[in-house]
Amino acid sequence: MKTILLISAVAAFTQLAGCATQSNSAKVYRAGESQVEQSIRYGTVESVRAVTIVRDSKGAGIIAGGVVGGVAGSTVGEGKGSTIASVLGALGGAIAGQMIEEQANQRPGVEIVIKLDSGEKTVVVQEADEALKAGDAVQIVGYGSAIRVSKR
Repeated sequence: MKTILLISAVAAFTQLAGCATQSNSAKVYRAGESQVEQSIRYGTVESVRAVTIVRDSKGAGIIAGGVVGGVAGSTVGEGKGSTIASVLGALGGAIAGQMIEEQANQRPGVEIVIKLDSGEKTVVVQEADEALKAGDAVQIVGYGSAIRVSKR
């Protein structure tokens, strides 16, 4: 029984590790974006505002936390006491796992308002890893939803 619980805990943590967030950095390209022609536009930053980028939860934190909490609780006591401890451990672990997953899915970002050289305005949200400020000359590179802003 303990072996099954241990295997379940390892499987749950493996699932949680698979939910690591992808980067929204202007400096990171995914493999599918390499060797692909992308458009480029030029403009000037009008404003930069701090935002939080939140990825959708997959529920892996709840599952992993519940399994680990249940396993930990099952080691307490005998009989009904062990069962109650397992249930309480699973509930506590699920809550803790959800909180950990929520924190892992948040990244500091920036909302960048740009006046393009064409006169149009556009807004791009990306990770806060480029030191951009109002007045900076920038380039917007990408296609579709894979857009990034960097200084010229």
